[in-house]
Amino acid sequence: MSNKAKTYKQIDKSILKRLPNPDKRAYEIKMKVPECTFLGVQEQPDFAEVYMSFYPGNSIVELKSMKLYFSHLRNIVVSYERLINIVYDHFMETYEPDRFRLVMICNPRGGISSKMTIDSDWKARGGKEKFAAWEQGQQGDVWNITM
Repeated sequence: MSNKAKTYKQIDKSILKRLPNPDKRAYEIKMKVPECTFLGVQEQPDFAEVYMSFYPGNSIVELKSMKLYFSHLRNIVVSYERLINIVYDHFMETYEPDRFRLVMICNPRGGISSKMTIDSDWKARGGKEKFAAWEQGQQGDVWNITM
């Protein structure tokens, strides 16, 4: 591993900052990170688009801290699969949203693209499936993204 590169264990969730939710009524915040860069397990640059659908609880995401968090990943060596799970865990722990849906579309590597999704509402992730839109195909997908 190069001197500048860090492992996934060094991803710093303390970069993420909370702001109080200004309204307690239900609403959705959609966020997009069009250029998420990190180092793959071979220490070659990897690129992804990240889409988030966020139903706030008592706090919302401070967007500047989110930008710093994703910039921080540039010198982190991590696989796609581990990264989506780490980002998901960090956002759930930091913001405690009513619902958080995370989609990561990775640029082709070796001619193969990957699209991964995690939704806090899924029973398989401990959710109650009270939103259940994901079962209806693309209607429940963040930003209705297809690959």
